[in-house]
Amino acid sequence: MESMGDLLSALDSPVSSGDSAPRTSSDAVRIAEVKAWLVSQFEAATRDVPEFDYTPRSVSHLHALATLSQARSRAASIVAADLRLKASEYRAQAARIREILDSVGLSQERLTPGAISSAQVVASVANLLNVRDTETSSFIVAMGDLSLRKADVDEKRAKVQKDSKVLLEYTRKAIGKLNDLKKTFIKFDNEVPVHEAQMDQWQRNMAIMDSKERQYVLQLNNYKALLGRVGYTSEINHGVLMEMAEHKKDLEKKTKPILDTLRSYQDLPPDKALAALAIEEKKRQYAAAEKYLEEVLHSALTEPEL
Repeated sequence: MESMGDLLSALDSPVSSGDSAPRTSSDAVRIAEVKAWLVSQFEAATRDVPEFDYTPRSVSHLHALATLSQARSRAASIVAADLRLKASEYRAQAARIREILDSVGLSQERLTPGAISSAQVVASVANLLNVRDTETSSFIVAMGDLSLRKADVDEKRAKVQKDSKVLLEYTRKAIGKLNDLKKTFIKFDNEVPVHEAQMDQWQRNMAIMDSKERQYVLQLNNYKALLGRVGYTSEINHGVLMEMAEHKKDLEKKTKPILDTLRSYQDLPPDKALAALAIEEKKRQYAAAEKYLEEVLHSALTEPEL
C-alpha cells in the first residue's frame, strides 16, 4: 500500500493546461480502476477521497501507482501467508515437543532453574550457530564450519597484517624521503640568492663578452682588409717569412762589404774623372745586388708551401 503522503502529493501535482478529459473506453476503464483503488486506500485510512480532475496525466500517474501498489500488496500477501504457514508449523512442532517432554517428565515446570538456564544457553548457541536442532552432530558440523571460517579469517587477517607492515615500511621510507626533499628544498631556497647573484654576474660577463666578440670581429675584418691591401696571401706563412729572413741576412752579409767600400769613397781624391768612374762602378754593383735581392725575395714568395 502507498502512504497517504504519496497519494496526496500525486493528487496535488500540477497539471498542464493542455490536458483534456479522456474519451476512449480504455481511459474509462483506467479511471474506474484508479477510483476503486483510491477508495480502498482512503477507506483503509478512514479518510475521504479528495476532489480533483481526472486528466490523462493524473490518471496515468495514479494508475502506475495503483499497479505498483497492487503488485506490492500481492507480494506482501504471499509472504505473509508463507510466514503464517511457517508459524503454524512451528506452533504444531512446539506443541508436539512439549507433549513429548511432558510425557517423559521434562516439562518446563518440572525443570530446575539451572536446567532452564542451560537449555536457554543451548538455544542461544544453536541460534548463534544457525542450527535448527540440538543434535550433537549438528553442533559439531556448525563448530567445524565456524572453525573453517575462523581459519579463513585468520589467514586473511595475517595477509592484511603483512600487507599493512609492508605499507607501513613504504610509508616510513616515503616520509623519510619527504623529509629529505624538504631539507633539500630549504637548502636550495637558501642558495637561491647566491645563485641569482652569480647568474647576474654571468649575464654581465656574457654582455661584455658579446661586446668584445663584436669588437674582435670588427678588428679581424679590418686586419683582413689591411692584409688584402698590402698583398698578403694565404701562402705567406711563418716558414716562408723565416726563409725570407735568412735570405735577408745572407744578402746583408753580401752587401755589407760593398756598402763599406761605398762609404770609403767619401774620401776620394780631388780628381773628378777618376772619382766619377769609381762611383759609377760601385753604383752598378749596388744595382746588381739589389736586383739579386729582389729575385731572391720573389722566388721565396712564389714557392709553394710544403
